[in-house]
Amino acid sequence: MRVTFTVNGRKEIADDVWEGESLLYVLRERVGLPGSKNACEQGECGSCTVYLDGVPVCSCLVAAGQAEGRQVRTVEGLAEEDRLDPVQQAFVECGAVQCGFCTPGLLVQAHDLIARVERPSDAEIREALAGNLCRCTGYEKIIEAVRLAASRKAAAE
Repeated sequence: MRVTFTVNGRKEIADDVWEGESLLYVLRERVGLPGSKNACEQGECGSCTVYLDGVPVCSCLVAAGQAEGRQVRTVEGLAEEDRLDPVQQAFVECGAVQCGFCTPGLLVQAHDLIARVERPSDAEIREALAGNLCRCTGYEKIIEAVRLAASRKAAAE
């Protein structure tokens, strides 16, 4: 089957997609966007989180055909031209990136949280990121990064 959708503002066409193929596979292997990571393939770790029509989803659980005619935004699509998104920049500054496998999903979830909640509490941050597993950081630097990004966004508005 052919799947036509918009990824990070650009129209994409994937041909010969088999019916069980995941959106994650199409993004990584057919579209050439390796940011979303393939870790558990069961929607348990959050490493593959992307926006689908503005809603964060585990792309390993979304059949590629479900993206037909829809908007997808990946971790690569958070940055604008040569500027990192404030969430991405805060993760770098706070040392919230270690092995990096969980980072794409955490960035998308944190980006979504900050878009919805101006100054999230630590409890709100933990709740928003609960579906994203990290084996390296212990989460404190991640929470610090989300706090920093949220405070910068609030100050800029």
